[in-house]
Amino acid sequence: MKRRLCSTLIAGLFAVASQAGAHDAAPASTAAPSAAAAAGSGIEVAAIDREVRAQDDFFRYTQGKWLKDVEIPSDRSSWGAFNIAQDKVEQQIAAIIAEAAAQKDAKAGSEAQKIGDLYTSYVDQARRDQLGLAPLKPELARIQALKDKRGLAALMAHLDRIGVDAPIGMGVGQDNKNSTRYVVGISQSGLGMPDRDYYLNDADARLKDTRAKYQAHVEKMLALAGHQDAASKAQQIVALETEIARIQWTKVENRDPVKRYNKKTLAELRTLAPGFDWTTYLKGTGAGKESSVIVSQPSYLEGLDKLIAATPVDTWKSYFEFRMLSAYAPYLSQAFVDESFAFRGAVLSGSKENRPLDKRAIAEVNRTLSEVVGKAYVSRHFPAERKQQVLDMAKNFITAFGEGIDQLEWMSPETKKQAHAKLAKINVKIGYPDKWRDYSKLKIVRNDLVGNMMRAREFGHDYMVNRLGKPVDRTVWSMSPQTVNAYYSPTLNEVVFPAARLQYPLYDADAEPAVNYGSVGISIGHEISHAFDDKGSQYDGDGNLRNWWTEEDAKQFAARGKVLVDQYAGYSPLPGYHLNGELTLGENIADNAGAIMASRAYKIYLKGKPGPVIDGFTAEQRLFMGLSQARKGKARDAALISQVKTDPHSPAEFRVNGSLRNHPGFYEAFEVKPGDKMYLDPKDRVIFW
Repeated sequence: MKRRLCSTLIAGLFAVASQAGAHDAAPASTAAPSAAAAAGSGIEVAAIDREVRAQDDFFRYTQGKWLKDVEIPSDRSSWGAFNIAQDKVEQQIAAIIAEAAAQKDAKAGSEAQKIGDLYTSYVDQARRDQLGLAPLKPELARIQALKDKRGLAALMAHLDRIGVDAPIGMGVGQDNKNSTRYVVGISQSGLGMPDRDYYLNDADARLKDTRAKYQAHVEKMLALAGHQDAASKAQQIVALETEIARIQWTKVENRDPVKRYNKKTLAELRTLAPGFDWTTYLKGTGAGKESSVIVSQPSYLEGLDKLIAATPVDTWKSYFEFRMLSAYAPYLSQAFVDESFAFRGAVLSGSKENRPLDKRAIAEVNRTLSEVVGKAYVSRHFPAERKQQVLDMAKNFITAFGEGIDQLEWMSPETKKQAHAKLAKINVKIGYPDKWRDYSKLKIVRNDLVGNMMRAREFGHDYMVNRLGKPVDRTVWSMSPQTVNAYYSPTLNEVVFPAARLQYPLYDADAEPAVNYGSVGISIGHEISHAFDDKGSQYDGDGNLRNWWTEEDAKQFAARGKVLVDQYAGYSPLPGYHLNGELTLGENIADNAGAIMASRAYKIYLKGKPGPVIDGFTAEQRLFMGLSQARKGKARDAALISQVKTDPHSPAEFRVNGSLRNHPGFYEAFEVKPGDKMYLDPKDRVIFW
């Protein structure tokens, strides 16, 4: 149901000591360059650690000095190239918001009024402190008015509309087997911690400690809300969430789009969970006219039905009250803000302090009025020529991918024909939408932050639900232009690169092309490769979940996937925490294939001419260095643990070193040989495309 969004979480440290040996000295082509790279080369020479051999740990070779010298800001859980780019965007957006906030006479309902008043309502902490819990009192009263479990459906539907998490999640997206229509999706939800492992893994001391801190956090939040029996209620809530976690599917199980596609009529929904009023729920969410829905985890609904029956209504009321407090704590008085950060920021992410109030306000305006802000952002900060530059690069990458298909010895002509057909239909979007979203019906009030957020979340919900019954809108973007990220949509078969992703240090319009083919090219190749990873390859060129593989080719592909799973399962960013090779398989395939595509696409760009040597680095070497430096980053332990447990992306060092160990061009560019730590025996390497 949901589009694949490629996370900007770049983190991880894999301690590999530099080792003397047969290839201790760097090859002639990697001799130490001058103190600074030649103008326009794009390589950040100052970041290079010359005590680390490129052949032993390429991640640290390209950025080891930076890793040693840079401290993660106290209000961040990680820091790297994406954060640096995002900080620049934040400064640019701050200027846009400041101008809007200064317009005291902005016309009511105008974009300037919405931006300025939302920002002002957020930074007015004095008023938030004065109001205390008052803005949430009507919603808390609604929860306490729940008389019996028959009322749960109506309550969950309402909470879904205003962005409060519940055990059932509802969304609207393209039908995976008929991408021309929108459908309702029903999925598992309802946990206050990142993953079921945080509740169920008793062997992990860190997770057990986090669980204890979570229960203390629930208690403190309820106490702030005035509950005298906060401790007992917190115990009941965590116990209930533990049972919810127990019946949920794992993140690996949820990666299978075929198993997650279960079309159910209303009658069949009632069979799965007869104790839940599905008619009332769907009507309450705005989807009451739908005759069928797609259920992602049928066994979860069966288990939830039993759990609802076994759990007292008072426990459900406590659970939903905490969910409400948790969802809106960042917009309440300072005590709630601080307690929310103490767990979600400090415990779960390892941040030392909360971000300043004005920066949190900027981030909220950016999220809530994303395309209003985005329209102003691109008009000021995204030159038209940059869009064409990246479009030209993307064309070379698509050509390169086609060449890769033709070179596959293990794939039959029949499947190759289908792969080419899908590749030819990939749509590339660069910069910003052709059609901007209309926010005219969203009401923003200068002194009503909680009300603003509720109305904004309901506005977003209605925007989503109103798609039902209408033709699929292929102009819609799932990211704002000012987002430092990119994504591939399997149901739209499109790759999307927002304007903010195409800036320094992730893209340098003035740099020599080899670096850009590595730094932004790895993202282009990565996203295109998602169309052909273990999940994307199950969709055809029209965005439909359909098997277009021969049986033998599918087996060959799966066998290569198993090799990659085992490779990445051997990587560990922290003692005791190994990567989940199955969870990260899709992203690892895209990383590996994307790096291969970058090399091929650059050769296409060169048109047979040799790339220049700059500062002692060949063009091929600079391409790989650009790839690595665009993913530079470090993270706190808590953030790394959360990433390993929940994120389909590997930590940054393994996205670099892991993919390059499989890349023939890397071995050639840096003369990697047996005995080098980056060396992988040819029989253990894997190339997908």
